[in-house]
Amino acid sequence: MIGGQQKADGLPGQMQHWGLTLDKLIVQAARWHGRREIVWRQADGSIGRSDYAALERAARRLSSALLAAGIRPGDRIATIASNNFDHLALWYGAMGVGIVCHTINPRLHVDQLIFIGNHAGDRLLFADVGQAALVEQILPHCPTIEAIHLINGAAEGLSYPDLPAFVREASPEIAWGGFAEDMAAGLCYTSGTTGNPKGVLYSHRSNYMLALNTSLPDAFALSSRDVIMPVVPMYHANTWGLAFSAVMVGAKLVLPGPLLDGAALHELIEGEGVTFSAGVPTVWQSYVDYLRAIGVARSGLKRVVIGGSACPVALMEALEALGIEVVHAWGMTELSPVGLAATPTPDSLALPPDEQRRLAAKQGHPVGIDAMIVDDAQAPLAHDGESAGRLMVRGPAVIDRYYGAEDTALEPGGWFDTGDIATIDPQGFVRITDRSKDIIKSGGEWISSVDIENMVMAHANVAQAAVVAIAHPKWGERPKLYVQERRPGESDRPWGRCREGNRG
Repeated sequence: MIGGQQKADGLPGQMQHWGLTLDKLIVQAARWHGRREIVWRQADGSIGRSDYAALERAARRLSSALLAAGIRPGDRIATIASNNFDHLALWYGAMGVGIVCHTINPRLHVDQLIFIGNHAGDRLLFADVGQAALVEQILPHCPTIEAIHLINGAAEGLSYPDLPAFVREASPEIAWGGFAEDMAAGLCYTSGTTGNPKGVLYSHRSNYMLALNTSLPDAFALSSRDVIMPVVPMYHANTWGLAFSAVMVGAKLVLPGPLLDGAALHELIEGEGVTFSAGVPTVWQSYVDYLRAIGVARSGLKRVVIGGSACPVALMEALEALGIEVVHAWGMTELSPVGLAATPTPDSLALPPDEQRRLAAKQGHPVGIDAMIVDDAQAPLAHDGESAGRLMVRGPAVIDRYYGAEDTALEPGGWFDTGDIATIDPQGFVRITDRSKDIIKSGGEWISSVDIENMVMAHANVAQAAVVAIAHPKWGERPKLYVQERRPGESDRPWGRCREGNRG
């Protein structure tokens, strides 16, 4: 008997119930790091400056304006925007009152944009001024969208109202939170599937847990002493959680806007003292090429996380030569998205340098998730670094079902099949060898397209490389290699002539 009542399921804890909702992140940042800077590149290329205290006020006014417009908790609003202050304020303003922020990737085909806008049932659309032409293409085909508002710059000469007009009468005096932590916060569609894109509906709890997990030393090692520049867009699976984790730790935040070329990134890195950044390999190849072109041998950037696709070892070495520590990472939209990070462990640091390099080039060890590999019969495989199987994951920031789907996306035991083929070594490092749909089976043997691409990318005259499977009358499948050649004098840009060839 406990307190006069019998408890059949154990002893409840007696701590405060403090729901893991995202409004708490911005409130804490404004309270304890209110003067910490937020810097962003505006639509006209100029630099804007503010701080966390102002971000909270702006977000609260947006909350009031959204509610005044008739948007209610659970409704979806869409954004087509780069990483900037207005987008971040809108993000927290919507989530603070239980509205779902649906970040849309403007690089998708117009037909896909129309599909996801209708599938999500978006009621309002907020877009960068530079995306007005794209908005006009999709708006006639999305009847649920009631109004368009332009952000990140003046809207002179455009027919759509801008953000200042939307919040003109809005008050910052509004209550945030008060809802369950498992309520929806954000919606993002993945194009990494066959057919139409699939929606991943994030909860407040899943994003909060992701921010905690990625901030840890064995992941991104973030703190208030960092100056964080998320190059990966906010529409790319929650900017890998950095729009949450940077706010959580109170770091100075540098938002690069739409200009992501090497020159623009170098200006922000050196001008704002950026210590940490994250982005896909092509972005960092452009950065390396630019520094080479202008004769800069060292960078002020201290750490960079690279994901989105496998990072060539040659690129890792080029960044390290500039004094930048590289952390290889892996994830998916369905994982909120970070799942693995190749930070060193005590066991890996005890290995010879060449072995440490080999591990650093892998996708990494689990970050806040459980993982295993299985064969086609769902039987677990050994973590010996050799056995390759389907990579299965589960955890507090892993999808249960796709948005609008009745059936779960999970296998028995609550495991999500990532669609990747991987090995796990005795140190716990996962190596993605291919997507299950991309793995090449030639003469009964499996050939990794990623391995071939990495070998080719190590050549100084190669800008980009891709391998696909083609039918072969004798071997069943053979790899076909496509190469973009880096011509003399073109080291400052990642494009060149394209050649192709068959490789055994």
